[in-house]
Amino acid sequence: MRTEIVFTLTGPDRVGIVEEVTRVMLALDANVETSRMARLGGEFAILMLASLPEDAVTRVDGAFASLVSRGYKVTTNRTEAGDAGDAAGRLRYRIVVEGADHEGIIHEIAAGLSARGVNIESMETAISEAPVSGTPLFFMTAIVAVPPDLAETDWIEAVTEAGEQANVDVEVTVAERA
Repeated sequence: MRTEIVFTLTGPDRVGIVEEVTRVMLALDANVETSRMARLGGEFAILMLASLPEDAVTRVDGAFASLVSRGYKVTTNRTEAGDAGDAAGRLRYRIVVEGADHEGIIHEIAAGLSARGVNIESMETAISEAPVSGTPLFFMTAIVAVPPDLAETDWIEAVTEAGEQANVDVEVTVAERA
């Protein structure tokens, strides 16, 4: 029987870190189901859902002891295979946010969504410089799951108002059914 775990690793970015982590996972007979990996500042972060044999779960911590001894932080949490939780039946939408960067944008958007019971399933953010002025520009893309009984106009109005409060543009499109 296979078990799913959520595995995280953070630590200094260096050539070969992804190869080393996936080599250890392979030695545990683990399959990476879903993952996100990124260099953030000088650090590298890995977030993955992996399935592995039940008897291998107890060996995960020891398998990554070498990386931990070199300053990497590793966590593992067991999860239920295919657990969709309360996401079943929810409608999925993509939200794109763009505007001049400043503190609080993510919070404003997240607050507008959570006040209506909308769950953020994934989010990516980035900052880049405007071509001519060099002004920092904020970009966010999120996939959200909306309860099927929530009127589209109610939550879209709430997230649009949150965008106005944050002085950013918000675009909402249908993603796919959850």
